[in-house]
Amino acid sequence: MTREIIAILRGVQPHEAVSITEALTGAGITRIEVPLNSPDPYDSIARMISHLGDRAVIGAGTVLDADAVARLAGIGAQMVVSPDANPEVIAATKAHRMASYPGVFTATECFTALRHGADGLKFFPAFKLGLDGFKALSAVLPGAAATYAVGGVGPDDFKDWRAAGITGFGLGSNLYKPGYDAARVADLAAEVVAAYDAALF
Repeated sequence: MTREIIAILRGVQPHEAVSITEALTGAGITRIEVPLNSPDPYDSIARMISHLGDRAVIGAGTVLDADAVARLAGIGAQMVVSPDANPEVIAATKAHRMASYPGVFTATECFTALRHGADGLKFFPAFKLGLDGFKALSAVLPGAAATYAVGGVGPDDFKDWRAAGITGFGLGSNLYKPGYDAARVADLAAEVVAAYDAALF
């Protein structure tokens, strides 16, 4: 089962990246991003891909320009997550055959992202948009558009957001913070997966 959960490992360091990724994939979370404002993010991503690239979709977050996209493609990343709907980043991501998840908040940003080939829309910060805001926007979006709530949304909110029509979630501190070891991440991931499955079924 492929769960629509993107784990955000902000602050992860290369020496722990593989063990943290193993903990996540072992629990059933197989989409993982390392934000580029983390320590040595390209090193972490390369290690993760080398060890677990056949079991997970691994990529980067906080991707701001096409040069970063090209560098990610060079190390075999499969996913690019951005804080904004930058058409150049989306186009470069798709040109390198990677999945694109740009950050959006308004109808204009949503449609700009989709027109340029985005694979999914990252609604951020989701807690500020709220369920009412998301429902209003989703009413005008194409039914096939994949949507992710990111920022201030956790396992306790899954059922409500799923009922509102969200496709999936991006989770950071619910799964990882600097200092968390693999065992703690495994425990948190198991809780997240259980809540997601309960909301889905």
